[in-house]
This record gives sequence, structure tokens and C-alpha cells, in this order.
Amino acid sequence: MGEIVAGPLLSQIDSPDDLKKLDKAQLQQVCNELRHFIIDCVSIHGGHFGASLGVVELTVALHYVMNTPYDQLVWDVGHQAYGHKILTGRRDVFYTNRKYGGLSGFPKRSESKYDAFGVGHSSTSISAALGMALASQYKGENLRQHVAVIGDGAMTAGLPFEALNHAGVSNANILIVLNDNNMSIDPNVGALKDYLTHITTSHAYNKFRDDVWHLLGKLPTKDFQKLASKIEAGLKGVVSKTSNLFEALGLRYFGPVDGHNVNKLVDTFKQLRDIPGPKLLHIKTVKGKGYDLAEQDQTLWHAPGTFDKITGKINKKIVTVPEPPKYQDVFGHTIIELAEQNSLIMGITPAMPSGSSLKFMMDKMPDRAFDVGIAEQHAVTLSAGLATQGMKVFCNIYSSFMQRGYDMVVHDVAIQKLPVIFCLDRAGLVGDDGPTHHGAYDIAFMRCIPNMIVSAPMNEAELRNLMYTAQLPETNLPFVIRYPRGQGVMPEWRTPMKKIEIGTGRKIADGEEIAILTIGHPGNFAVAACKELATEDLHPAHYDMRFVKPLDEAMLHEIAQNFSKILTVEDGTIVGGFGSAVLEFMAEHNYSPEVKMLGIPDRIVEHGKPEELHRECGYDARGIADAVREMLNVKEQVGSLV
Repeated sequence: MGEIVAGPLLSQIDSPDDLKKLDKAQLQQVCNELRHFIIDCVSIHGGHFGASLGVVELTVALHYVMNTPYDQLVWDVGHQAYGHKILTGRRDVFYTNRKYGGLSGFPKRSESKYDAFGVGHSSTSISAALGMALASQYKGENLRQHVAVIGDGAMTAGLPFEALNHAGVSNANILIVLNDNNMSIDPNVGALKDYLTHITTSHAYNKFRDDVWHLLGKLPTKDFQKLASKIEAGLKGVVSKTSNLFEALGLRYFGPVDGHNVNKLVDTFKQLRDIPGPKLLHIKTVKGKGYDLAEQDQTLWHAPGTFDKITGKINKKIVTVPEPPKYQDVFGHTIIELAEQNSLIMGITPAMPSGSSLKFMMDKMPDRAFDVGIAEQHAVTLSAGLATQGMKVFCNIYSSFMQRGYDMVVHDVAIQKLPVIFCLDRAGLVGDDGPTHHGAYDIAFMRCIPNMIVSAPMNEAELRNLMYTAQLPETNLPFVIRYPRGQGVMPEWRTPMKKIEIGTGRKIADGEEIAILTIGHPGNFAVAACKELATEDLHPAHYDMRFVKPLDEAMLHEIAQNFSKILTVEDGTIVGGFGSAVLEFMAEHNYSPEVKMLGIPDRIVEHGKPEELHRECGYDARGIADAVREMLNVKEQVGSLV
């Protein structure tokens, strides 16, 4: 791996079995070497940073005590699993992490037998580990351990509470490690944060817990242990009310424990391993532990990109001319402009204020913009409730995460015809985060819902115009605006906003023989393809449809009557997507042009840079040009796009 060298102990660890050969006294050195290895690798190659640094000691302790992979370890989200990957045989190829054709940035079952469950979205670990534990219980594997590591941010979702509710009555052998660092990507919000803080600072309870824990280890008989347990349970309510949530759900609660004391964690896991049934260990950690800058600014250093590990200077591209902004920032600034004009506008995001750029509005208008935590279902229905009172709500959710609130979109918004505006960030192929984060399906799953408007801007000006249109009083239906991760195409993007007639597209270029129909940002790929094709005296027409639902039927009639060949291009799944909508229109009106659809194919697309994935899926500028040539039965000429 060239410039990245593992320390003397870490270089000998190719599996947890190698780790177990070390003395307990050597584990702190392993932690130090592992932390430095992660810093070295991420500083050069990029990736998630702070989360993995915060669980180094936890990772080492778990693999030292547990018999993985027989004992099953489930990481929530997976941002924090870098140390896990390095200790489980992937150290020498870890530099390929999140690169095209390399290791996934998240645990992945097909990648390693040590990755018990594939993750990427938060809050799934307890349910998954409980399922494994119940299966082991059924098969009589009573000594098998099942560990779910979940952060306090992920605990703000509803799914973990559903799983806790079941685990408490299951008698399954499951250990839930609550990694409490008061952070997800942004700082955690809500009552749970305050609750966990209260547990941590309840000195009387913690002293009593330590005393009882010591007593349990000293008593000679099970009867006395049961008695001590009853005394402990009875006095908890007197000493502190804070532990009752987890214990009331039927889980034995232990902690809080210092999550950076590897020897204490080892001792604790050895003791917990011998206690049957569902239990929860609460540990306190610091996100970014061991790298001062990451500890001080945990949001910035969640995934900083490459950086100088000595100075901490994050590498940024040198800009010599004005560059287009990110779509998310156009949204963030535009919603403030609109809110200053329209007092009914409010903003909602589920735990992504920085990623979605709603933070701009939260800072300027804190009574009108809300981060609701990792709770997409709540975000949607909260927006619906606001809409019943006449508010114009911009509910900003990543396309991939919108899948988690789909029932609420149907039941709480669409059926009631509530004009909630869904701004779906990260639509299309997002890049390094891979298949758990690709926004591949929203066109298909949104356009099939009655009463739904589905749109996508080709550039920043169109995004502003769609946002303006969506918040107008006369727009009285749910309205989807999807846009991709990354930069747009307009350095001068603060254009005057104007209304777009819903269900109307626009002609970008006249042409002959073949018409290219695009939706959203890939329209810019088509513009580049048309320029290249013009050098070959090929002149396809180009239409930016803007709306998937309702389609611009007048424009489609014109296209069908004048072109025998149609190429559709979208940054969404071909199955059920924009191209399918065009084909449905053609069939309904008895048109029979030759239609070819470009988009995300019917398979799981892995991770890589967006441009690499667009090329792989065949709808980048080169892919569009090749498809036009194929449909026109002409060969590529020298000088074509590369």
C-alpha cells in the first residue's frame, strides 16, 4: 500500500484469531496503531473519518472477546466499521475503500464472512441482530453471541424502539451496545439526547451500579446473585429514574462505561458474555477520538475528504474561475429567499441539516426550519400535519432515505392531497457510498402515486423555478423535486424565479430523425453528446421534459408525430421510470416509434465516482452519443467523446 504502513502489532493481525494471541496488556498499542492506520489511509484516500476513530477501542475489545464470525457482530450504518474491516483480513487492500471496484465503505455480506449484515442506512442493527439471535435460539445454539452496535443518533429512529420492544420479551441472547457520542453526522436532537446525558451524569446511580456489579462478582451462589439483582432493580427507581426506559422494555441495562478504555471494555464483554438474555451496554465515546481537529469539529470531520494529517489542512480543489454551486446549496439559499417572501413556508429535514443545506434556514429562521432526527416517517407526517394548517412545507430528504417514509407519502400526504413539497436530494447515482445510498428508485415509486407531481430540474435556474412554482397558492398537490448530489452547471445561478406551468417541458434543440428526451441533470449530458454528434453531421432533437408526472402530452404528441426514433435518458431506474412513462403514453395513443431507454439498469450498481457509474450504466455523454449512432445505424467517427 506504498506510503501507508501498519504498526508492528497491527501488521501481524490478519484475523481476530491473530488478535486473540496477544496479551491483554498489548491491546492499547493495537488501538493506537489501528487509529494511526485509519488516519493515514483516510488522509490520503478519503472516506468516513470521525466515526471509526471513535470506536477503535470498542472494535478491538469486541473482536478480542467474541468468537467472530461465529459470534455475529452487526454494525449500525457502517460509517464506524473501518477498524472492523482492517482487523478482519482487509488491511492490505483497505486503500481501495470506496473506490470503483474496491472495498465497500460499509459492511457487506458478500465481501467478508465477518460482515454479518449489510448496512448503509441507520437504525437497522438491533432488528437484524435480534433476528439472528432468534434463529440461534430456535436451532439450540445457546452459546452463540449476537451483538448490535448502534449509535445514539441512530436510536432516534423508530425502528430501534420497535426492535427493543420485541427483544425485551424474547429471551434471545442479544447484546446491544449503545455507542453514545451525542452525534450522528450533525449533532443529535430531541429528548433522547437529554435522556442519555442524564444517565451519564447521574453520579449516585453510577456509583451504586459499580458497587452492585462488584457484589455480583463476589457472591457465591445464584440465589444471592438473584437477590442482589432484585435489590439493584428496586433501588434504581429510588436512586435514578434514568434507567427505567430500557429496563422497562425488558432489557438489562449496564453502564455507562468509558468506551475508550479498552481493558475495561474487554472485562465488561467477558462478564456480559456469560449473562443470558437481552441486555444493553451503554458506552460513552468521542467521535473523532485521537485526532484533535476531528474531536473539535465533528460534523466537518465526519467525511472530510483527503487532508494533510500533520497540519489538518483539508485538500480542496484550487478554483481559478467561478464554479457552479452544489444543488443542495442552491436549495438552501433559495428556500430562504422564498421564505422571506412567503411567511407560510417551513423546512423539515431528518438529521441532514448540513447535507441538505437546510441549516442555512435553521440558522436564520429557527422557528421555521426543523431537524427531526433520523426519523423520515415522522418528517413526512409532520409535514403533512403542518400542511393541514395551510403551511407550505419543504420536506428535504435524500432520495435513498425517502424510501423509509414511503407509506407516509401515500397514506398521510397523497390520499389527503396535501401540498407537501418533497425535495429529494442525492437523486440518481451518488458515487462512493454505493447501492445503499443511490437515489435510483424515486421516479418509479413516486410517479405511481395518485395526486403526485414529479419533477426534476436540468440546472440551477430550473431548480429555483420549480421551488417557486411548488410554493404558489394555486399549487395544491404533493410536489416532488429531485436533484443530484454535487455541482450544477451555472456559476451565475441566482436567476430571477418564475412560474413553470406544471406538466410542461421545453425544447433544447431542434433536430431530425431522432429525438432525445431527458429528465433532470442528465439533460446536460445530452447537450454534450449533441455537440459531439454535430461534428459528425448528426443532429438529434433534444427535449428537457422537466416533469415525469404529469407528462407534457402536447409535446409528446408533437415528438411522436415527427420522429420515428426516440431515446429517453434518466438518472433513475429504467424499470418503471421516466422512459417507461413515455412508452406508456406511446402505447395509449397508438404511436409506434422505436424507443430506447437509458438509465440505471435492473441490477444493483456498486460504488464508484458518479462519472464512473454513469459510464458503466451507459447514460453519460458518450453513452448517449453511442446510443444515437446505434439507433441511426452509423459508426463512431474519430474524435468522438471519451
